[in-house]
Amino acid sequence: MNAVASRYPRTLELGEETIELSLLTADDQAEVLKFAEALPVHDLMFLSRDIQEPKVLEAWVRSIESGEIVSVVARRNGEVVGTTAVVTDPLSWSPHVGELRVLVSTEARQIGLGRKLIEESFLVGLDLGLEKLTARMTLDQDSAIAVFEEMGFRTEAHFKDHVQNREGKKHDLLILSHDVSRLGAQLEAYGLDQAF
Repeated sequence: MNAVASRYPRTLELGEETIELSLLTADDQAEVLKFAEALPVHDLMFLSRDIQEPKVLEAWVRSIESGEIVSVVARRNGEVVGTTAVVTDPLSWSPHVGELRVLVSTEARQIGLGRKLIEESFLVGLDLGLEKLTARMTLDQDSAIAVFEEMGFRTEAHFKDHVQNREGKKHDLLILSHDVSRLGAQLEAYGLDQAF
């Protein structure tokens, strides 16, 4: 975790935009809830829980404090415009796998922030010694799927009618994955591991 913590806070320049990245803490809870409440509900259906509920956000913060989740928050002009989380379960049969969750506000989607947050998650995964990252999304999230696939994720599973919105409409869920350990080995082989 020290390697992860040493990366933040940090500033990114995305075109004309300046984005501040920091590790999410309990102090960010109210801001992140405001951010989550502004997101379209459809954007949240890939999550196992509804983070627009304060008690779910409280559980997220507790999981950060226990070390099961590493989350990065992105701010533009002091306002939260994105988050990423790498979720692990060291007591499961898959302690080498992290689940990646990325959320970006509708106003910050055309500046490349989603891609940068995915890259941050790769770095977190490498720092945590993970071998594999997975990501879940609904089948109709074409833009998100395209970005993940461009970054080397491949579909591993397709669950029909697996999630449903608040009106009861069902959606298919995809699970994509990426071999993080192979990426780490490639970076090391080319001497690029220290650059990140």
